[in-house]
Parts: sequence; structure tokens; C-alpha cells
Amino acid sequence: MNAITARDYHDIIQVTDPAVSPDNDTVAFVQKRPREDEYEATVYVVPIGGDEPQQFTVSEGVDSQPRFSPGGDWLAFASTRGETDRQQLWLVPTDGGEARQVTSVVGGIGDLEWSPDGSRLLFTQQVTAADREADRDVAVDPEYEPEEPDPRVIDRMVYRAGTEYLDGRRSHVYVIDVATALESSETDDPDGDAITRLTGADELPADRDYVAPAWGDGETVYFAVKTGEEPDDSLTYDLYEHDIRSGTVESFAQTTGWVSSLEATPDGRIAFEYTPEENASMRQTEIRVHDRETGEERAPTESLDRTVGHRCGFEWAPDGETLYFSTPDEGSRVLWSVPGDSSEEPAKVYGDGVDIAGFSVGENAVAYVHSEWDHPGDVFVTTRGGNEVHRLTRVNADYLADKPVRQPEEVWFEIDDEAGESEGSRRIQGWLLTPPAFDADATDQRYPLVVEIHGGPHAQWTTAGTTWHEFQTLAARGYVVFWCNPRGSTGYGEDHATAIERDWGDVTLTDVLAGVDEVCEREYVDEDEVFVTGGSFGGFMTAWAVTQTDRFDAAVSQRGVYDLTSFYGSTDAFKLVEGDFGTTPWDESEFLWEQSPVAHVPNVDTPTLVMHSDRDYRTPANTAELFYLGLKKHGVDTRLVRYPREGHELSRSGEPAHVVDRIERTVRWFDGYADAHEAAPALERERNEGLSSGNEETDPAE
Repeated sequence: MNAITARDYHDIIQVTDPAVSPDNDTVAFVQKRPREDEYEATVYVVPIGGDEPQQFTVSEGVDSQPRFSPGGDWLAFASTRGETDRQQLWLVPTDGGEARQVTSVVGGIGDLEWSPDGSRLLFTQQVTAADREADRDVAVDPEYEPEEPDPRVIDRMVYRAGTEYLDGRRSHVYVIDVATALESSETDDPDGDAITRLTGADELPADRDYVAPAWGDGETVYFAVKTGEEPDDSLTYDLYEHDIRSGTVESFAQTTGWVSSLEATPDGRIAFEYTPEENASMRQTEIRVHDRETGEERAPTESLDRTVGHRCGFEWAPDGETLYFSTPDEGSRVLWSVPGDSSEEPAKVYGDGVDIAGFSVGENAVAYVHSEWDHPGDVFVTTRGGNEVHRLTRVNADYLADKPVRQPEEVWFEIDDEAGESEGSRRIQGWLLTPPAFDADATDQRYPLVVEIHGGPHAQWTTAGTTWHEFQTLAARGYVVFWCNPRGSTGYGEDHATAIERDWGDVTLTDVLAGVDEVCEREYVDEDEVFVTGGSFGGFMTAWAVTQTDRFDAAVSQRGVYDLTSFYGSTDAFKLVEGDFGTTPWDESEFLWEQSPVAHVPNVDTPTLVMHSDRDYRTPANTAELFYLGLKKHGVDTRLVRYPREGHELSRSGEPAHVVDRIERTVRWFDGYADAHEAAPALERERNEGLSSGNEETDPAE
């Protein structure tokens, strides 16, 4: 057997975005392969009845959003193939033939959805006022490249997100006529005659973001837009109906929270997300259904003490009567169904012990992608009621054939919760992953412990998902790995999620340390060699931990928040501070300072590696720089590693070479302070010694 290493990331195939064909015979999905500095993503199809998956589009660029037409004769998808890296819309006949590019737009393609009769497609793109005035949002020369602003003049409150400055771009909604677009594509030069812009007219100001478009009856499109004098400071959305025939637009409902999608039926029932506005960042999201005919609104998921969505979304079944949705649920990400009229309680369809990352509902089947402890993700299919389950792909079978993958042990432990509603105690769920060579009968063998803390803070970890490779790599290197879902996590009810209100650090650390105490009672865990790491909120908690305790022998803090005031002023997620702490820097500056790791840097003795992305506009690098400088000023063994071109999603979708480097540096930092490895600390070695970035042929952790 060959041990799992960080470099294996290049060999692990990822699957995403399943779509069931209208005839219920086929599932399309995207197969994503890491290359050295980029990814190749290609559409595959697999029969539901069982057979090998077949590649459906050419291996060029990054394909996404495969969508079957209602008649099943075309597959639409977005792709970066061609002369630019902008996503364009492509159509390929399902009975064979070449894919045809049917757009050449400046802002890329998102939110693809076919009209019920298959004659048109809905999409969004991010464009500037100048783009709209010059019609570059309907047709643009492929060689066109926008000029970089110099200087960059900013008027918006939220002016950057992801890895980019917005530079005046707003999301708008468009519809494309398929027949006209296919005719235009014959010239290899889409002219834009097939595209109609639906938003940004007099009734709908152009300086707003129009999101979550959805078809109704084929002549009706629904979408959402933030309201208020300063939309970037608002959590309120107006929901609109656009009648394509007449061109009239009407606002029909409002919601609060974070709207990622609308799902509509042909008879005018629109499902949407609702989150209470007060302390919204900690509250649970539910689905509401508005009936355009009666004006009534129902909340079919209201009785479920779980938050809806969680990177999976929701959708109507083809019959328009049942909604399917996902939630985190005690260390799993599961699939539910519920009648849209609230006539029955939500029923769990599938998902205990797995991490569902996307699904598609057909007439008689539900296709979904999920990962488990023994594989990083495949396409599965079940009946609408979840009675039968079939695995359709094994994309990593060759890779896993000679890899010793261990099953994590589930661990529940209790913590005191004097301020909560659980009568003095609360149970916390966690997991323990042992090295491949672990032998339960070898009582003299002891292993160092790595504690992983998740981000969010309102998220959860499972035994699979995007952490699968990292955790298995650490275990293969000889570490026992522990992770848990402390208070603040989703999947355990609203009381659990809101328990960290105005106290991210101490409450979470109490739970994490209680878990460490629990697992250190095992004879094979070396309680004298304990390490800690985490990203985003996990980076905050890693830093908080080393300022509050000497329990950890070394730490790696990744993509963290270290000063809440600086974070508030530089992130696109400042509502997280307002919601979780109920304040702003102008109201309680001293309080936010005391709740920040940088305020307690003089307490740190733990060797701490700080890693951050240069273009992380969710947790900008300025607070990491302050934390690192504080560590240096106080004589702590530390190093700052910066990843160019990367944003907040480095660990999940960063350049493959950077993903590998991040894991290798984490392992090497811990190895340097672990007696079990007899390795020199990283600060005593060449900066890239033993790492893939150093072009070494040796084990990157040696």
C-alpha cells in the first residue's frame, strides 16, 4: 500500500453539478481534474441503469452548469474554452455532434436555466454601465480586454469580493432565444441578436445586483434584488415578476437574509430563502413559498430545526408539488423533501454519514454527489423517496486501490453550558482518525495529535467533503487527527449555532479543549505532543488558542481573522460581525479589541505558522499581517506564507500547486516540533526544502 501524500491532490478527481435528463435515463455531471496550476473540468454522462460514464465534452478549459433542455435534445453548459477565460454559453446535441458556442459576452455566464418549452435560456452576468451602453453584454469581440482602473475610484460600500474588485460591475439578468442563437453560431461569430437584457431599465435601476433568476410559466421570469438606500448594507430583498410578453415588472414579496436562488413552478408558486434579520448571521435559514394566485405565503421547513441550503440549495420536483433541499445534520449533509403546501412535515430522504454536495431531481429519481470517509466523492442516484440507492461512478477507484484509507471514529463528549438552554451540559460531536499503521493491540505505540478547527463559524465538518485529502494526509504522516463541531456549528439546531453570540473565542475553545481532553485519554494519543490548525474562522480560533493556552506545541493559522475591527472595515462580510457580536467598531471598539487574537499576542509562546492568500477579500491579509508582526515583535517562532493570485477558497479550489504546498508546509511545520519525526523545525531549514515547490524528489515532509 502507498501512503497518501499532499502531492496526491493532483491525482484526485472531483465530481460536481449532477443533472438528471428529462427521460430519467441519464445523469450529466462535471468531472474536474487538477493540473499543475489550473483545473480541467469536463462534462460526462452516465446511464442511471448502470454502465460506465462517458466523456461528453472535449477536455478544454473549465466546463460547468450542465443543463438538459426540457425535451432532452440539447445540453447547455458554460465553458471557458476558446480564446478568452470568460465563461460562455455552449449547446451540444445529446444524440451526438459538436458543441456550439452561442454567446460572446463580456461578463461570463451564470445561473443557467431552460424555459419550460425549451425555446430560451435564462442567465446572469456581471457587467459595468459602460458594458451595457456599448452592448458588450450581448456581444463582444473575443479579443476585448477591459482596462484596469488607474486610479481605482470606489463609491460602493462592498467594492470587492472573491478575488476581484467589482469595478462597477453589477449582476443582471438576460434571456437568449435558442433558435436564433444556433443560427447565429453557424457563422462562428455570435452577434448578440438572440440576447435580451431583462433588468436595468427605468423601472429597475441599473446600479443594483439582480440575482437568482427563475422561470415560471415560460413567459414569466422571477428574480431578486436588494433594497434600501444602501443595498450593500441591507439584508432585505424585493422579489420581482417580469412578464416577457408585455415587458411589465412587478414586485410581489420581500425576504431577508442571503438569497442564493429562487425556484418557481409554472402555476406561480415561488420558493425562496428567508433568514430572520435580527442576528441573521447566526440564525437558521428556512424555505418560504409564495403563491402568486392567492398571495399566500407558507413556510414548509419552519418546523425543522436545521438551516437550509449549506452549499446545496433546493429545487422543486418536476411535478411542482414537492420541494427537495439539503441541510447540515449532526456531521452529515443530508437531503430532505417536503410538500410545498406544508401539508406534511419535512422527511429525510437520504444522507446519514455522508456529505452531499449537489443534487438534481428527476421524474422518478434523484441524482446527487456525495463523499464518505472512504472516497472523496461520486455520483449516486436514489428513488424520490430514498428507498433504493445506486452508485453510478467510481472516479477515483484506481487511485484508491492501493491507498490505506482509515475510517474515522465518531466521538461524543459533554461540555458545561451554564448560559445555554441544555440544563447545564451539552453534547459535542467529533471524530478521530488514526494513522494507517495504527494497531489497537500495540499499547506501547503513541502518536502525536493534530486538532483541526473548522471555518464559518456557522458551518460544520463531516467525515468527508473537502477535508478528506488533508486529514488522510496528516494521518498517513503518523498523526492522529481530531476534529469536532463545537458550539456555533450548524447541524445541531439554532440554540447550538447561537451559543457563541458575542464570544467566538472562549466558548469555542472550551469545546475544542474538552474534545482534546477526551481523546487524550486514549493510550495511543501522546498528550505531550498536540498541534492545532484551521482556516478562516478556524484560523481565528487557532490564533485565539495560542493566545489563551500553552496546550499546543505548534500551530498553523490559515486565512484567519485576527483583528475584528480591521476585518470589519476590509471584508465583504462585515454583517458577520454585526450579526454575531451585535455591534460595530464605533459602538464598542474596546470590546471588539478584546475579542480579537491580536490583542493577546504578548501571551503567545507557541511556534505559529501564518498562511494567507494575497487576494483573499473575505478575510483580507491586513489582519494576518498584524498578527504576524505581533508574533515577531514578541519573539515567537513564526513565518508568514503568502499565496499570490489566491483567494479565500485556497484550500478547496486554489491552484493545485498551491493546495499541495499548503498541506506540505502544514505537515512540515508540525514535524519540526514532533519528537516522533526527529525533523528540524522549518525555520532551521531552507525555505522550500523538501517541498514540491523546491523541486525535491524526496518525501515533502522529510
